[in-house]
Amino acid sequence: MRIYAPWEKAFKKMATPFEHFIHAQTTTGLVLMFTTILALILANSPMTETYIHLFHTNIDFNVGEWELSHSIHHWINDGLMAIFFFMVGLEIKREILVGELSNIKVAILPILSAIGGMVLPALIYLSINYGSGGANGWGIPMATDIAFAISALVLLGNRVSTPLVTFLVALAIVDDLGAVVVIALFYTEQIHMLPLILSGVSFLILVVFNRFGIHAILPYFLVGLVMWFFMLESGVHATIAGVIAAMTIPSRPKLTPIDFTSHTKNLLDEYDNYPVATDHTMHENQKAILLNIKDKIDSVGSPSARLEHDLHLPVSLIVIPLFALANAGISIDFSSIGTTFVEPVSLGIIAGLIFGKVLGIAGVAWLAIKLKIAKLPEGSTMKQVFGVAFLGGIGFTMSIFVAELAFLGDDTLIFQAKVGILFASLFAGLFGFFWLKYVANGKE
Repeated sequence: MRIYAPWEKAFKKMATPFEHFIHAQTTTGLVLMFTTILALILANSPMTETYIHLFHTNIDFNVGEWELSHSIHHWINDGLMAIFFFMVGLEIKREILVGELSNIKVAILPILSAIGGMVLPALIYLSINYGSGGANGWGIPMATDIAFAISALVLLGNRVSTPLVTFLVALAIVDDLGAVVVIALFYTEQIHMLPLILSGVSFLILVVFNRFGIHAILPYFLVGLVMWFFMLESGVHATIAGVIAAMTIPSRPKLTPIDFTSHTKNLLDEYDNYPVATDHTMHENQKAILLNIKDKIDSVGSPSARLEHDLHLPVSLIVIPLFALANAGISIDFSSIGTTFVEPVSLGIIAGLIFGKVLGIAGVAWLAIKLKIAKLPEGSTMKQVFGVAFLGGIGFTMSIFVAELAFLGDDTLIFQAKVGILFASLFAGLFGFFWLKYVANGKE
């Protein structure tokens, strides 16, 4: 008898459209947790110097007189994270076209809650840091880490309803979209127009590919890579290229389900026409027919769906863990950790991610429901929405990413930000999990 882990049991009970997505996010959350702990251990062990030196080692690319030279830390944050943002873009597009955000009646609650959960944390942070050197970090507590948040819900199994899970997914997707806009508009210091224009031209080429019905991935990859380079050179954060490129990937299949059924039946009939060999080997033409059927299977799925499926594993097991290893490792001086918590930056992030997120998400949801603008997710209670709002306070990946941009070059403020993010995310995650498990596990 096969023994399933708790998250696998819960995964099996999820609604079909969310199965793969939820499973992938749970995997990401668990791997992210492990690599974060590893990064903290390395940063506070005798290997600290080696750890720091490794991620500050430069990697150079030279083609003639042209040179691109950055540290490993920079390549991870500007290069590999562009793949993560590409995934985010695919998820946003899917949710808008066919997911929870495609139906405005269903989407209105997570959209309003997400806006409240972004605006209030930023205002709370600014109220604490206004006029100080840390004021530029107002975007840090706006973020929600979808992988950690979804992992917590999945581990709760049947204590939460599927509509509540979809509420959190939709909320986190809107939150990601908000974070992308904030990064693009407010965390770009200097813009170089020629590379930006060339990046725009690359984007238009991708749009032309889409409009002409090109479903092969390679052309999009090559032009997307060029767009990423020009975006990097323009001064706009290069990861934005990932989101923009994702929007151009075709979401419609090359073959309709009806055509697929018809073509496949004909091919299977042709396959069966060949006599079975005595040694049960296939005829060469049968092998060709099977390859043709495989092509038809690929054609009935959209390129965006295939990419989202294919990229989840490398993003979960390579990109996100490397980001955590490069950014989550902070050397903690326990004798002064108490004073770090009360620094304006740390305090603003903690207050924003915990109180701001809860008041913004749950408060706006309660108001929208009372005003009959929206309704509770089916089978859920306001106590459960309150618990989900706490899970929304798990900032981590996106919060650390924004902190690196907001305080670029200021190691002291980056350290304070990371301490605040780690503490707030840990507290919000644990409180939200135990609240949903022991307090909000029944009807009101």
